[in-house]
Amino acid sequence: MVKNKKLNKKKRISPNTVALIGAFVITLGGFFILYNFISDKKLFAYDYMNEQIYENQETQIYNVNTTEVNIDEEETTTQNYQDIESYIGYLEIPKIKFRRGFYNIESTLNTVEANIEIIKGSNMPDVTNGNLIIAGHSGTGWKAFFKDLYKLEVGDEATVTYAGLNYTYKITNIYKQQNTGKVSIKRNYDKNTLTLITCTKDDSSTQTIYIAELDRVE
Repeated sequence: MVKNKKLNKKKRISPNTVALIGAFVITLGGFFILYNFISDKKLFAYDYMNEQIYENQETQIYNVNTTEVNIDEEETTTQNYQDIESYIGYLEIPKIKFRRGFYNIESTLNTVEANIEIIKGSNMPDVTNGNLIIAGHSGTGWKAFFKDLYKLEVGDEATVTYAGLNYTYKITNIYKQQNTGKVSIKRNYDKNTLTLITCTKDDSSTQTIYIAELDRVE
């Protein structure tokens, strides 16, 4: 009996230790929540600045033959935004209220760790029978840009804005593959296509591929 009492005493964790562990867990949880909140706000601000530059560039392109350009103003604008890299286009998916800019394929920001990513080997929408391939994270957190793609169905639309034109695609096929780092793209090579890739919802061992074919250009 005496030995059992001693063993029980050794197994007990003091209230102070429990309190310290609890405080540590709460602090750690608070840190991750705060980190995601700050990252999300920074992303929003950065995205806003990129969009302003994108719109400014489009205005200059469309007005270059009809208005005079003030060189001093143009240089000032460039200087103000010199540290911000601008988007070259946008991906919009109305059904899930998604709109996000994308960078040049050679940009250091063209990565799923910072944005949606244009995969090497892609073609821009203006290439005949080309395939624009875009990947993004799903799940949770500030960089899970493709978290709602699982809601898409065959027939849903996605629009890519590029070089002043809107390319609207309709999803024709959705399929899954094992997440091995490689993707087999099943598409019609006689069609201009858009391919979206992300991890499958609630299944990190597979990835889901969305194939969309060009429907119209405006």
